[in-house]
Amino acid sequence: EFCSSLAGIMLLEVFLVLGTVIIYFLLSKKKEETLPFKEGWWGKGQKPDAEEDATIWPFKVETTEEELSDLFRRLDQARFTEPLEDSCFHYGTNSLYLRKVISYWKNQFNWKKQVEILNKYPQFKTKIQGIDIHFVHVKPPRLPEGQSAKPLLMVHGWPGSFYEFYKIIPLLTDPASHGLSDEHIFEVICPSIPGYGFSEAPHKKDFNSVSAASVFYELMLRLGFNEFYAQGGDWGWLICTNLAQIAPNHVKGLHLNLASVTNMGFIHLLSILLGRYLPGLFGFQDEDVRRMFPFLKKGLYRILLESGYAHIQATKPDTVGCGLNDSPVGLAAYILEKFSTWTDLEFRNLEDGGLETKFSLDDLLTNIMIYWVSGCIVSSMRFYKENMQKGIGTQKHERLTVQVPTGIASFPNEIIHTPQAWAQKKYTNIVSFHFMPRGGHFAALEEPKLLAEDILQFVGKVEKEQLWRKK
Repeated sequence: EFCSSLAGIMLLEVFLVLGTVIIYFLLSKKKEETLPFKEGWWGKGQKPDAEEDATIWPFKVETTEEELSDLFRRLDQARFTEPLEDSCFHYGTNSLYLRKVISYWKNQFNWKKQVEILNKYPQFKTKIQGIDIHFVHVKPPRLPEGQSAKPLLMVHGWPGSFYEFYKIIPLLTDPASHGLSDEHIFEVICPSIPGYGFSEAPHKKDFNSVSAASVFYELMLRLGFNEFYAQGGDWGWLICTNLAQIAPNHVKGLHLNLASVTNMGFIHLLSILLGRYLPGLFGFQDEDVRRMFPFLKKGLYRILLESGYAHIQATKPDTVGCGLNDSPVGLAAYILEKFSTWTDLEFRNLEDGGLETKFSLDDLLTNIMIYWVSGCIVSSMRFYKENMQKGIGTQKHERLTVQVPTGIASFPNEIIHTPQAWAQKKYTNIVSFHFMPRGGHFAALEEPKLLAEDILQFVGKVEKEQLWRKK
């Protein structure tokens, strides 16, 4: 008698606990839909009492003769190391090829011409949360009758810069002149992440992706955009994702050319073990299987082989940063290696890292010069520490889903592939997911037309079905 009533009580307790857990999850899901806006202050010293000055002022890239002669002196005094025979790019940037790049930098590269190119789009600065934010803002040269430009925020990553978007901007602001549909025309806003390029670096600790998203949200509101689209790869992926979590009623659509999922569940792990044999069970396409398996080789080993930089930057960025900030040759070697491997892993087998297959030396050196003249390499690397020091999977934004209509362009040579079946758990409203025919990590610079076409078709879908209204 006693035993059965005890069993009954225990059963009741189990049901109560289960019920509580289920109710908690149902309620907490509803409550946790948005991410709190991060009201920070990143300036030097104490935060002033006065209201922040919201002025926006024009900015131009300018360098002095002193800066350039200092650069050339350092390039002249470079010390190179002999590379190992037949090592290509497997040990990092090959120094025989690096010598060629440095020789081009000293003798052929025309920085003044590149500065003119950088300044051909209007640039501005404005102070937000205590630091000066730099951004490019390009309006369409012309608009068809009755059409208005759609604001599009585009966010770069590391070791890129706002310059990554210079080839895609005309395709979005003036699509008709480039053989694209002009049904949707954009005005494009490309800010520099604080601590990158010409945006001031935060002076305080803890400036992470949510901080950057909050700053850019404020920027868009300050420019008068209440509703806008957001696009990003690399850190831009995370910043734009956070922005969609902070302001789902203001972000009409989110377009990503990298979608990583940091919260892995049991089903994810199971799909890694069995997905190759039972793809349909896990919602994998043939292309997913081709890109992901064998998983040890294409997943785990690849991450281990290619993420050493991230471990350093997430732990002690300032140490290695000292060397890179002091040596333009070191800076170039460090950045060029990423542009090689992240564009195509096979490029590691080439003496020149395949760098000039997809990019011109002028473009590569312009990006490096943005890091050099602004002296931003250390602050750019710190972003890894701020985002990862509490551990991957521990942040609130990692647990939250994204309800905003999402488009994903999945490029075949991206370092890590995320199948739609995985992305869907995070981005619950994927309206377009495309396997791109070619291209890697720096999609906007490498394949601007492919990326522009994907953005245009995605926005077309969202607009036609007014998807952002159906949240």
